[in-house]
Amino acid sequence: MPRLRWIALGALALVLGLLPFVPRGSGDDDGTIRTTADRPTSRTLPLTAGYGRVTPAFRRTIDRVVAEARSEPRLSRTASAKALVDSVVRCATFEGQRYCLGAGWTDRTEAQVQNRTVKAMQADRREAGFSTGDLSAYDAMRQRAAMRPGERARADRAELVQAARSVAKVWLLRHEIQGVPLPANFRAEHPEVRTTPAAEKSGSTGEASGQSRVKRWREYPDKGTVLNPHHVAAQHRTYWCGPTSMQMIAWGWSGHRRTQAHWARRLGTTTSGSAITSMVRVVNEVTGYDKESYAGPYITLDIRDWSFREWRLLMARHVVDYRAPVVLHPVLEKRFYPYLDHDGSGHFQVGRGYQKRDGKTPLLGYFEPWNQQRFHPDEPFIDRVQWRDAYKSYRANQAHFQHNLGV
Repeated sequence: MPRLRWIALGALALVLGLLPFVPRGSGDDDGTIRTTADRPTSRTLPLTAGYGRVTPAFRRTIDRVVAEARSEPRLSRTASAKALVDSVVRCATFEGQRYCLGAGWTDRTEAQVQNRTVKAMQADRREAGFSTGDLSAYDAMRQRAAMRPGERARADRAELVQAARSVAKVWLLRHEIQGVPLPANFRAEHPEVRTTPAAEKSGSTGEASGQSRVKRWREYPDKGTVLNPHHVAAQHRTYWCGPTSMQMIAWGWSGHRRTQAHWARRLGTTTSGSAITSMVRVVNEVTGYDKESYAGPYITLDIRDWSFREWRLLMARHVVDYRAPVVLHPVLEKRFYPYLDHDGSGHFQVGRGYQKRDGKTPLLGYFEPWNQQRFHPDEPFIDRVQWRDAYKSYRANQAHFQHNLGV
């Protein structure tokens, strides 16, 4: 009898030991979901970076840009579009990468960013339509110019310091997605860069020398997702797409749901909407998605010259390798989103998955905070969890005058 008991206990231990290897199915959304707590820790990961230091050279650049803004006279709300833009839109270059206040990392010149912002402001005044909560160019310029000099200097400095600390992340994305060689001595200059376990074991520095192998689209699985599809909400106010997207991102990280009003306060949302740079800042402040073991510090990235192939590779990298959502920043128009009853403004959505399709463009999975039926009962209901043609989402991103997103 004791022998039978030991045999039974041994069989039970064997079954329990094999449980982690039992397939869990590959059904719809739930079958591929992995929460942040499920992130594997031993697999080989691509390069990303944590927060870097603000070097003396970076500090001098920041001081110069802030000083230029301080020397500008305070503008009235009736100032021309060009006067507002010339005063507000300023750029700083860190290690060959350009960051423009309010717009993010870009390969455009300061003059080009200023010109496109002026055109967007002029279009804002001409076009009539509904806004779902993306801060328009006109309102963004007007709000910044109306700040007191000291308040504006502090805001500009904080944004530029955050940018300077994330320059390694910018270089890595351009290298990994677009194939841009990294600068000489990049790894030595940026100890915040995370190498793969394989590289660390071998002592190789090839990844940091500009010669690393880039992971291709075909190497990614057929489908990948992050975030729980039940952690969703519709925006409570027409101008709260930003707070609602932030609510869903933070909910996915912590498992706790905070109110949209809470996130509106954190983002500085007004009736004019939320800024993309505020969305990125708050993701970094309140979640752990900015850790080196996830995506590293989120950045506002201009992808105007990115091809669709590069854009979809960025989505796959973020979802599969970084296990982190994307702050999508499209224009909400019927030509891109057939569930709309009429065209809207710039908008925020939460990118959280992709699915490959044989012979067709892949699908993009995202959380949609906008439900037109809430504000117009006679219009069709819009689901929170969406799977739509990824190329149309790419086009919607490119159609926004800033052409950027939070990654």
